[in-house]
Amino acid sequence: MPTNAPLTIGELAERAGVTVKTVRFYSDRGLLPESGRSTGGHRRYGPEALDRLRLIRSLRELGLPLPEVRRIVDSQDDDRTAGTNADTRTNDVLEAAITGQLQKVGSQLSALRWQEASLRLLRDCAAGERAERLRLVGAVAVPPSTAPMARFWRYWLPPRLPARVVSAFLDQAVPHLPDDPTPTQVWAFARMHALVSANCSGSARPQPAVHLPDRGYHPAVLYDGLGEAYALASAELRAGRPPWAGEALDCFVSAYAVSRGTRDTPAFRRLLRRQLAADPRIDVYWQLTAELSTPPGAPPEPNPGSAHDWLCTALNAGTARPAG
Repeated sequence: MPTNAPLTIGELAERAGVTVKTVRFYSDRGLLPESGRSTGGHRRYGPEALDRLRLIRSLRELGLPLPEVRRIVDSQDDDRTAGTNADTRTNDVLEAAITGQLQKVGSQLSALRWQEASLRLLRDCAAGERAERLRLVGAVAVPPSTAPMARFWRYWLPPRLPARVVSAFLDQAVPHLPDDPTPTQVWAFARMHALVSANCSGSARPQPAVHLPDRGYHPAVLYDGLGEAYALASAELRAGRPPWAGEALDCFVSAYAVSRGTRDTPAFRRLLRRQLAADPRIDVYWQLTAELSTPPGAPPEPNPGSAHDWLCTALNAGTARPAG
């Protein structure tokens, strides 16, 4: 048979290694145009159909949906019509489709890893704990979302903070979830999810003094300055240094003083120490954040909660930096 002779549907299927039903499926959907029909009404395909069918099959094997496959083969037709030898448009469309599919597969793999860790958590726990763990783990979407944590903090923070300040705080306060979690991390997230969900009910909660309008503070100024103090304290925590009265503490106290329109003095430090000791605490949240953010076997990863505790301890002690 001449190499450019029309192919029957059976010949095309055999050469491409697919079934006749598959060829007919793609042909009926306009992805594999016929070159004509025989006198008996049977489909005929040109020699270019073989490469096109192999391309379609490869794209489908990679999981690309039909609309994406159509865009790719259509762009190939456009390049040929325009005489573009380099298949410029085809390459762009193909690259975009592959990138999108990679993101989709990554999300699916993440969901499977969280499901696996959840199942291991339930399998390995004591029988008496299984029902409670199943209830909390089952309330979490897979793959999980940190949107409930962001809502919790938006509800907790004082109103009318600049968007820039809120965004910077959320970036530190909302944990970044591991791609390949351990059962311990799944359990930490399930408890955190339950904690923040219960605390976003709209009921009044105790607030830090800085959030109260009658205490003379400007929360936007304070939260703008606390980020630097927490970053300095986090560096001290990573280095394993005990709390001491150095640059991090000075930055911390200065953030509070400037937000109240006053100076950093011994009297202000005593006032701030009493005020912070009376503030409500959410230690459980920060403990769970550390469990989520810390790789197995590694030292706890600092977060705003642990940095705040380090700074408060330094403020209470009022000591100089230890030797060494």
